[in-house]
Amino acid sequence: MTVKMKIFVCLGILFLFIPETFARKNKQDKDTFQWRYEIEPTVGQGKQGSCIIKVWTYAKKIDKAVAQAQKNAVHGIIFKGYAASTDGTRLPGQKPLVTDYETELENVAYFDEFFKDGGRYMRFVSLVNNGIPNSDDLIKVGKEYKVGIVVVVLKDALRKELENAGIVRALNAGF
Repeated sequence: MTVKMKIFVCLGILFLFIPETFARKNKQDKDTFQWRYEIEPTVGQGKQGSCIIKVWTYAKKIDKAVAQAQKNAVHGIIFKGYAASTDGTRLPGQKPLVTDYETELENVAYFDEFFKDGGRYMRFVSLVNNGIPNSDDLIKVGKEYKVGIVVVVLKDALRKELENAGIVRALNAGF
């Protein structure tokens, strides 16, 4: 086989795998920006300025849910908040940092960059127990799983980031 023929065959094989790689990446992006999750407070308090929460993430594979949990947690603190516990533990709820729905749409470029894989959101969240869910936190729902992951979110530092970016007003700003 000639050198040109070998190059042609190698390029042909490469072009067979490139569309699959892009399709897989696009599927992950689509899954990420559906923002399908629930948040609840967990037993225990974090350090001052942080909160410990359980994020219930939906995904077809457990490892994808674990990977998505940190992103969902930060998104939830920014845009959803969470209700106080109802199980008698008296854990307080948390209002979202951003209360205007339009803010996310008006700052789409900022949030696309912020939430990209490995993005700045990672500075404000960490996994508890290395992100390993308890057996009680793995629920099969149809063709996918609902996975509960406990994380710590540095909500005060996250708020400061959003203030510096002009997304939210500082707490000490006048009315």
